[in-house]
Amino acid sequence: MTFEKRLTKQKSRRRFRVGNRVRRASHGRPRLSVFRSNRHMYAQIIDDEAQTTLVAANTLDKQIAGSGSCAANRDSAAAVGRLIAERAANQGITQVVFDRGAYKFHGRVAALAAAAREGGLEF
Repeated sequence: MTFEKRLTKQKSRRRFRVGNRVRRASHGRPRLSVFRSNRHMYAQIIDDEAQTTLVAANTLDKQIAGSGSCAANRDSAAAVGRLIAERAANQGITQVVFDRGAYKFHGRVAALAAAAREGGLEF
């Protein structure tokens, strides 16, 4: 096995391990899951016990996509955070566990989290 393949395998294993560690902490509370692609940000609040998505928001929503700005920046991520907090408040959800997956709490992920906190979500 070449060094590059071994390194890729180690990185994917680490990402899987870190993601599972973050998800283990939910324990009965809804989970705010974040997915970050190169072009968009996605966030959803998931009830793991019922295995359902309670609330979702992303940069493709009409409320955010209509602004005309780039969807892959911190401003758009903050808009997704504000929108998910607003939709969660409408559903009566105030406390969640933040699931950043294996992403570092930095940049777009941190901007989304800060905006969700400002919108009223507690985590």
